[in-house]
Amino acid sequence: MTRRPCIAITLGDPCGIGPELLLASLHAINHWAEVVVVGARAGVELLETGPGRVRWRWGAPTLERPADYGLWTTGVHGATGYADWLDPTPEIGPDQLRLGTGSAASGRCAVEAVRTGAALVQSGRADALVTLPLAKAAAHLAGYAIPGHTEFLQELCGSPISRMAFVSPRLSVVLDTVHQSLRSVVEGLSADRVAETLCFAADRFMGLTGKSGLKVALCALNPHAGEGRAFGDEEAVLDEAVRRAQAAFRDYDGTAASAPFARVPSPFGLGPAPAGWSIFSGPSGPDAAAGILAAPRFFGPLPSDTLFQRAARGEFDLVVALYHDQGLIPIKVLEPDRAVNLTLGLPYIRTSPDHGTAFDRAGLWTADATNFLEAAALAVRLAGRAKGQAWRAEAACAGTPG
Repeated sequence: MTRRPCIAITLGDPCGIGPELLLASLHAINHWAEVVVVGARAGVELLETGPGRVRWRWGAPTLERPADYGLWTTGVHGATGYADWLDPTPEIGPDQLRLGTGSAASGRCAVEAVRTGAALVQSGRADALVTLPLAKAAAHLAGYAIPGHTEFLQELCGSPISRMAFVSPRLSVVLDTVHQSLRSVVEGLSADRVAETLCFAADRFMGLTGKSGLKVALCALNPHAGEGRAFGDEEAVLDEAVRRAQAAFRDYDGTAASAPFARVPSPFGLGPAPAGWSIFSGPSGPDAAAGILAAPRFFGPLPSDTLFQRAARGEFDLVVALYHDQGLIPIKVLEPDRAVNLTLGLPYIRTSPDHGTAFDRAGLWTADATNFLEAAALAVRLAGRAKGQAWRAEAACAGTPG
């Protein structure tokens, strides 16, 4: 009998919308997986329940793993959920937190939850990690000099490289740079760095999708891709990056040893995906089904104002954006509910919804859990692909829990 997957969910900032999203969604996620939540119990105790809201109770844990508590939830339609609960910061109670306001205390709760959740997955006690949003400003108040989840998780596992990716049914994007000023992006533009991102993105997406011969497009930096250098010389740097990326796969023969990033741990091996597999839904590509492994192809730099629409229509499999908003604005416009943050470069699966803590909405119970459900569903499916299990989870079919 195939075992059920287990996903670790970190609560994020306990003063944001993470706790209510978790409470409202737990019964739906239980259809796909067992759950261990890592975070401040105080974040739940800040919330009020009542007519039309989720109810909950605490008790002893029931699953066979180390846990501090068990959490049972009951939705407005009577649907029940359960999770084991680990609290890495039990000394922080609700009297030290304020709903809707990030603080040093809430930042410490959030970051220590990520540390513990990552250890659970890396030790094999959970099959994937799903992180609810933390506030970087609160983490900084607590003394953690981290730019965000991606960089912190890379540091914890000792990976030499990581990149932030966003995947959705119509569009997948990898970011070359993440949380830095636009000025620093331009000043630090490097053919070596961009080529590394192109190669790494192609390498990881071939592994997780099982599809070869990926078409990877690079965004230009300037309008109209510089219009023949009329608007700047940066596209010359990007031209060189594309040439270097293509050259890096010149000797690729479909084996792990010939891939440019064979040294970086990955939850996936290179090779065709199981029949019927894709990141979201639909059959695998014909080359994957036939077991043909071809090198990726790189295109660009291409004008960014039209590239994302071309990719959404299927002309390209993957887009590499040079900076945060260049990639995030189009994917959040095209796929506001289904785009999921996926970290590349970790030895395990980590997904996250593509929104923030929404302090201004915390405690109102109006936050839409759809994107969180998509992140949890994708984590279950990717973990199944990595571990050779037929784990299925389709958030879009499950509906948003009430």
